[in-house]
Amino acid sequence: MSNLIDLQLFGSVFVTLVVIMDPPGALPIFVGLTASLTHKQRVAAARRASLVALGVIAAFAVFGQQILTYLGISLPSLQGAGGLLLLIVALELLTGQESEQHADAGVNVALVPLGTPLLAGPGAIVATMLFVQRSHQASQYVAVGLGLLACLFVVWLFLRFAGQVHRVLKDSGTTLLTRVAGLLLSAIAVQMIADSVRAFVSGRG
Repeated sequence: MSNLIDLQLFGSVFVTLVVIMDPPGALPIFVGLTASLTHKQRVAAARRASLVALGVIAAFAVFGQQILTYLGISLPSLQGAGGLLLLIVALELLTGQESEQHADAGVNVALVPLGTPLLAGPGAIVATMLFVQRSHQASQYVAVGLGLLACLFVVWLFLRFAGQVHRVLKDSGTTLLTRVAGLLLSAIAVQMIADSVRAFVSGRG
């Protein structure tokens, strides 16, 4: 087994991505954004968000550096854009505007902001790109791929059973959780923007 996969690298990839994506932290945001959806739509949104995140991160892992170089985009620019998008979503959660807006959108919330940039954000993308760049053997590439798949499976499990959380909290509890999630998400967005500005100031942008 160790000849087919670098187990140490697999563990590093899995733990790093789980910490960055933070499935427990994404759970209240997911519940808030999908509160107006049916159970079937919520399950579909969980599946689609996980698949979108997987596709985006995998694409950047393989073609990321070429894409950014071709478009003339730096990683801090990508991070700043993701932060601005999350800040808009956070303001919607805080003001309660997400219910009517996302009710019509259906499971499209799984694409933006759940799939990206919440799950497949700059942190996860850059970390995966670095793991790929440091890999030189087939076993290492397999380890990175399986680590990414294992992480997204954990994310899917958390989102898949978010409906049970909603039933326990009821509408009032979900509203409170949505406001708290909006506050936390706004802090994450501001931190992403601050890191982006700091990178530009230090000449890394």
